[in-house]
Amino acid sequence: MDSRDIRPPVVLIHGFATSTERTWREPGWFELLNDAGRRAIGVDLLGHGDAPKPTSPSDYLDIAGPVIEQMPDGPVDIIGYSLGARTAIEIALADPTRVRKMVLAGVGRNVMAGPSDGSDQAEEMAAHIVQRFDALIATAGNDGPSLRACMSVERTPFTPDMLSELSAPCLVIMGDEDFAGPPEPLADALPNATVKTLPGVDHFGLPKQFSFIDAALEFIDAVPDWG
Repeated sequence: MDSRDIRPPVVLIHGFATSTERTWREPGWFELLNDAGRRAIGVDLLGHGDAPKPTSPSDYLDIAGPVIEQMPDGPVDIIGYSLGARTAIEIALADPTRVRKMVLAGVGRNVMAGPSDGSDQAEEMAAHIVQRFDALIATAGNDGPSLRACMSVERTPFTPDMLSELSAPCLVIMGDEDFAGPPEPLADALPNATVKTLPGVDHFGLPKQFSFIDAALEFIDAVPDWG
């Protein structure tokens, strides 16, 4: 049997105000995984893409649950971006046996518990980030009320104690211009994490970066063999 046949499916989880189509299919992730002999499964988060779009914030308290319901039985590899990466961590916390490897993209300090930076510069950056997300919400095809309901939920930061039991190998990857960084507070809390920082890359441009795609596919043993 070809060793590729026993490797698990790859679950792709997009970020806030985007979709499987925009984040993964358009840049060619599905084709690359198929060329590597891997089954790719894209899951739209609640309120996004083809998923249901409730408008009550309470419906978004558990965004990992609906993803878990769509995952196949047995271990999978997960590539998650931004809110999708946070969701991947929540899935692994709910049942570590469901995850073989995780690529956590565009998350770092921003999902960890710790002291906040109340400086004027930090407040200006926060306002800029909100403007960028507002622009994403207004993208054609998005449902504004459902996305704003999702965005309004204050999600509990992770602590080192929470993450200490997650033994699955993780790649924490982000650009050095990403507001979610640095990656080390998250990576240091994970027992088996590798960090990769991409120079000149910001949060929103990460999914289409060839350097991200190459690193993620290599980490989960899904580099296409075109020889």
